[in-house]
Amino acid sequence: MCGIAGLMTTNGAAPAADVLARMAKALAHRGPDGQGTYGVKDVAMVQTRLAIIDLETGDQPLYAPADTEHGKLALVANGEIYNYIELRQQMPKVSFATGSDCEPILYLYRRYGIDFAEHLRGMYAVAIHDADDGALVLARDPFGIKPLYYGIAEDGFVFASEPHALLAAGMVTPAVDAAKRDELLALQFTTGAETIFPGIYRVLPGETLVIRKGRIEQRALLAALPPGGPVKTDRDQALQDFDRIITDSVNVHQRADVPYGMFLSGGIDSSVILAVMRRLNPTPVHALTAGFPGTDVHDEREHARAVAKAAGADHEEITVSEDDFWRELPQIAAAMDDPAADYAVVPTYMLARKARSSGLKVVLSGEGGDELFAGYGRYRRQSRPAILGGRRMRHASIMAGTGVLREMPAGWRDGIAASEAEARGFGRNALQTAQATDCADWLPNDLLGKLDRCLMAHGVEGRVPFLDPFVADFAFRLPDRLKVHHRSGKWLLRKWLETALPESLPFTKKRGFTVPVGAWIAGRGAALGPLVAAQPGIAEICDTDAVKRLFAAGDAQGQAQWTLLFYALWHQRQIIGADASGDVFAVLSA
Repeated sequence: MCGIAGLMTTNGAAPAADVLARMAKALAHRGPDGQGTYGVKDVAMVQTRLAIIDLETGDQPLYAPADTEHGKLALVANGEIYNYIELRQQMPKVSFATGSDCEPILYLYRRYGIDFAEHLRGMYAVAIHDADDGALVLARDPFGIKPLYYGIAEDGFVFASEPHALLAAGMVTPAVDAAKRDELLALQFTTGAETIFPGIYRVLPGETLVIRKGRIEQRALLAALPPGGPVKTDRDQALQDFDRIITDSVNVHQRADVPYGMFLSGGIDSSVILAVMRRLNPTPVHALTAGFPGTDVHDEREHARAVAKAAGADHEEITVSEDDFWRELPQIAAAMDDPAADYAVVPTYMLARKARSSGLKVVLSGEGGDELFAGYGRYRRQSRPAILGGRRMRHASIMAGTGVLREMPAGWRDGIAASEAEARGFGRNALQTAQATDCADWLPNDLLGKLDRCLMAHGVEGRVPFLDPFVADFAFRLPDRLKVHHRSGKWLLRKWLETALPESLPFTKKRGFTVPVGAWIAGRGAALGPLVAAQPGIAEICDTDAVKRLFAAGDAQGQAQWTLLFYALWHQRQIIGADASGDVFAVLSA
C-alpha cells in the first residue's frame, strides 16, 4: 500500500517538478519505505511506497518495456493485487522484471485495454501512462477500498491518493462546498463523486478514467455487486460454499512478505476472520482489540479475550480513555481530509499505532461483513410496513431537532436517494436494495475511508477479506432467510461460527461497536460549547447561543455534539490551515 499522485498538462508541456514534489511530501506518511518518480512528455507521476510484497525489486514506477508491437507503459499503484501469482502463471511468455503484485497490471492493460481491471482481484488505485497513445489511465477497485481523487484546472489534470495532496499541488483552492457540508453534518459522510472540496472529485468505486491532454475522454465502470435477485440454495450447501470461499479469500489476503495480524472486536465479522486465520496459519494469529474501561458502553475486551484464547491467538489489548480522546482527536481530524465523522476513528487510529509499534505492517479487518450478509437492523426496519415501525434508512438528519443550524438544508438526502434509486434496479429485492445502497456510499466514504486514513497515518495496510469479488458474488445473492433469520442478521455467518469458533457465542444479541464520545463530551460540554461555537466553520452556519446550549445540555444529543466538534476541528485544519498540535481545547482556543 502506498500513496500515488501525478498530473497531465493540457498544452503538452512537461509538468512542473515542484508541484510533483509538494504532492509527494503530502503523501509521505502513506509510503515511508521509499519514493519513485516518473516524467515523460506531458505526464509526471510519483509513488511513496509502503513495502509489503517484493521488498527488494518492487519499487515503483513499474514499466512494460517497448517491443515490436507496443510502446512503453509506466504504472504507479496503491494497494494489493491478491491474484498476482495466478496472473503471472497465465502469462508464461512475459519476462517480468520484478516480483511485484502490480507488474501484471501493465500486461493486462496491453491485452485488454481499459477493461484490464476486470481481471484484478484486490484493492487498488492505479495510474498508467500510455505515452504512445497519449493517455493517462486511472482505475479504482469496485468497492472503493483504496482512495483516488482528481482535480481539473485550466492548465492540467491532477490526481492523488488524498485530497490534501491535491491542495498541496496548488491547482485547487481549499474551500467548502455548502451542499456537501450539509450532507456531512446530516449523515456523517458525503456521497457520490463530488467531495466537500469544490473542484476535487472521487474516482468512483470501480471506475476507470482515460485522460488525454488534461481532459477526461472516457469512463468505464466495474460493478462490485452481481445483478439479479437471490438464488435458491439450502442451508447446508450454503455453509459448505461459504467455508470454501471465505477460506480462499482470507488465504489470498494474507499474501505478504511482512508480518501481519488482525483487528478483533469479538463480534461476528472479526471472529470469522480469526477462525479462518487460525486454520491457515501454523503460528498464533496476532490479534488487537480496543476497549473503553470505566465507561457505560459495552467493553468488548473480555469477550474478545475469550475468543482469542479459544483460537490460540497472540492477543494484545489497548484502552481508549477520555484523555486519549481529547489528546488524539485533532490529529485524527487532520488525517481525515475527506471527512467522515465516524466516532470509530478514535479507536481505529489508536489500534493502527499499536499495530505498527508491535511490528505489524498489514492488518486484516472485518469491514463489509454487515453490508454483504445483512447485519444492520436498518435493513430489517426498512423492509417492515410503517405501521410496524418500518422506515427508510437514514430518514432523519443528525441535526434535526437541535435548533443549531440557522437554516435546515433541504437537499441533504439527495445523494442517498440517488443511490437508492440506482440500487433498485438489476432485479434486486428489497433487502438487496438496502445492502447495495450502503455499498455505494456508506461503505467507501465512511467505513473504508476511516480505515484507510487511520491506518495509513501510521504506515499500516488494512485488508478486508469480506470485500472480495468471490465473497460478494456468493453473499449478495443468498436467499434472505440465510441472511436474516428470527430477527438475527448475518445468520449464515453465525451458523458457520457455531461450529468453527463456538466460543464467539455467535447467536448472542449484537450490541454494536460504540465509543463513549457522548459521555466524554457531556462531561466537558459547558467549556467546550463556546469554543466550538466560535470556530469559523461553525459560526458561519450555526446560531452561536444554540450551539452553546446544545453542548451544555448533557448527552441527549451526543451524536450532534460529536459531529459539530469533528467538523470544527476538521475545518480548522483542512480549510484554515491551523496547526493540529495540542489537545482539542488547545487547538480550538488557538
